[in-house]
Formats: sequence, structure tokens, C-alpha cells
Amino acid sequence: MLNLFDPLRLGSLELSNRIVVAPMCQYSASDGSAGDWHAQHLAQLGYSGAALVVVEATAVERRGRITHGCLGLYSDDNENALRTVLTAARRYAGPTRFGIQLAHAGRKGSARRPWEGGAPLPADEDPWQTVSSSALRFATGWPAPKALLAAELDGIVDAFAAAARRAVHIGFEMIELHCAHGYLLHEFLSPLANQRTDDYGGSLDNRLRLPLAVIEAVRAAVPADIPLGMRVSATDWVEGGWDLEQSIALARAAAERGVQFVCASSGGIVADVVVPVAPGFQVTFAQQIKQAAGLATRAVGLITQPHQAQRIIAAGQADMVALARAFLDDPRWGWHAADALEASAGAPPQYRLARSAGWRQMRDSA
Repeated sequence: MLNLFDPLRLGSLELSNRIVVAPMCQYSASDGSAGDWHAQHLAQLGYSGAALVVVEATAVERRGRITHGCLGLYSDDNENALRTVLTAARRYAGPTRFGIQLAHAGRKGSARRPWEGGAPLPADEDPWQTVSSSALRFATGWPAPKALLAAELDGIVDAFAAAARRAVHIGFEMIELHCAHGYLLHEFLSPLANQRTDDYGGSLDNRLRLPLAVIEAVRAAVPADIPLGMRVSATDWVEGGWDLEQSIALARAAAERGVQFVCASSGGIVADVVVPVAPGFQVTFAQQIKQAAGLATRAVGLITQPHQAQRIIAAGQADMVALARAFLDDPRWGWHAADALEASAGAPPQYRLARSAGWRQMRDSA
């Protein structure tokens, strides 16, 4: 039986356990460049007890950002700033590895930060023209995106490949492509957003064409020992939309092109969808993709408790579990999971007084 704190190998990358910090947008960059917020955020997650920290959705083009505060990797300034942050975070991270999620917001870009309401940017806040598979609005009140011409799609592919090369230069050890949550690659996959009549729309094979081209280009752009994965929305939760069967077809095709793992999330392509949110509500997607496509999978979605995470791994439902808000709430979640499961998690020597058996006994008996 596998355990949460058993090591895992992804290609040539050794992970010390099965716990992953999921990518979480911080909306705190300056024209795509990381700064002081990212430095402290990633540093503390680097010694959280997780084996892998995945840096937030990082735009491959300036117009691919969700907000003015989104991280990017489309310029030398972006690359230099993120290198500085990653170098500092890794200094005290011990066995923790760092990956990055590369993304393009598509029609969901040019928006305000969530704490500013998340609505489309008004004219006096430097909005930009968004792009998508088709000229369909994300929701009422959102501007219509520009439908990308077939001749423009090579530029999208090149932008992902260029960002992947920058990520490797910086020192990231894993790359994940964001094909979920209603952003550009998902907008080509889902018939709810893609109403094209050319080679990139209509049939499933056509709707897979751009994401698979991105996968091929990124795989060719980075060394073979860098694991490549993708996050998918396993279902749109809407009749006639993207679903699990199509996600499995994508996973199989992606595996043939060098993808080594899938993070199975869901939703995001259209607004006002009722999602049956509950603890572990997306785990079955990871399980079914793992079984049908033969890929390693990562489960995500209201996984909050150590024993819950252990059950997922022990049952073989997924190879990894990813937590987001749980790590924001408790940046030492990995330490506390190790305590609960009678395992061990790394900690920097400066903090080892808080990891001693004597301290834990006093803490728990107080």
C-alpha cells in the first residue's frame, strides 16, 4: 500500500513525498514580474513539508494575463525577477522541488483582481483586447474576445515554448501547461467556447489540435529530463460541454507526446455553473484518467485533511494530492500531516526546535 509520504519519481525528478502545493494566483506582480510578495510567499511554501511547489499560472504573453497583477514569463525583466525569487526560495527549501504552470488567460483576461471585484477592466484602467478560439463572451457584461486567426496560432505555440525555455533557464524542475478553468487552451477544447469551422473547431480531433501543438512545442523546447504535465478541467459541468471522456482522449494523446502527469480539476469555461463542491469532489476524475490513460495523476479540490489525503494515495486514486487554500491557511501543513500520519517531513535547521518530539508532546498536551 502506498502512503502519502512515500517518494515519487516523475521522469528523472525525485519527489520526497506525494504532497504538492497547487498553483495559486497571487495577483501581485508588476507587468508580469515577481516581487517582494512572491519572495516571501514561495520561500515559506518551500519549507512547508510539501515535495513540490507549483508556481502560479504564469502568462506566456502580456495579453495572456488575467489581471495587471498576474505573473508572466514573456520578457527578460520577468525572467530575471522570477530567477531572483526562485533562487532565494530554494536556498532553504531542502528537498522541496519547484515547478511552474504556464498559461494564457484568453477571453478571461483584462480583468480586475478578485479583491477588486474581478470584473472586466474599464476604459480608464488600461484594458487590452482579449483573444479566444471564437468571438464569444465569457459572460454577460464581458467584452467579446477577438477570434484568433489560424495564421496567428503559431505565435501562441511559440509563446508557450519560449516561456518554457525561460522557465528552464531560471531553474524550474517541472513544467505544467494550463488547459483548464476556461483559459485559452481550454477555450479551444470546449465546444461551449469553440465554435470554429476551420481545422481547430468542430470535431474532437480539431479541438485538440492547438493544445497538442503546444505540448509538442514545449516538449521539444526543454530538456527530456524536465517532467511535463498539464492541468485539465475534466468536465465543464454543462451538458454538451467538455467532459471526462474527452479529457481521457486528451490525456492519451498528450501521453504520446511526452506528457507525464495530469492534474484533474474542473469547470471555469462559463459563468454561473452549479458545481457540486464537497470534500474531494474531483478525486474521481484523477482516478479515472489514471486508469484509462496510464498517466500519473494529481488530485485536487477540497483536499484539506492529512488522513483524507492518505486515503486517496492508499486507494490508488491518484499519485499525488495538491492543496491550495489549506496551505494558505497553514503554511506548515506538510509538517502537521507528517505528525498526524506518524511520518517525517523536512524542516530548515533554524526551525527544528518546533519539530522535536518533546515540543510536539508539550504542544499536544497543552
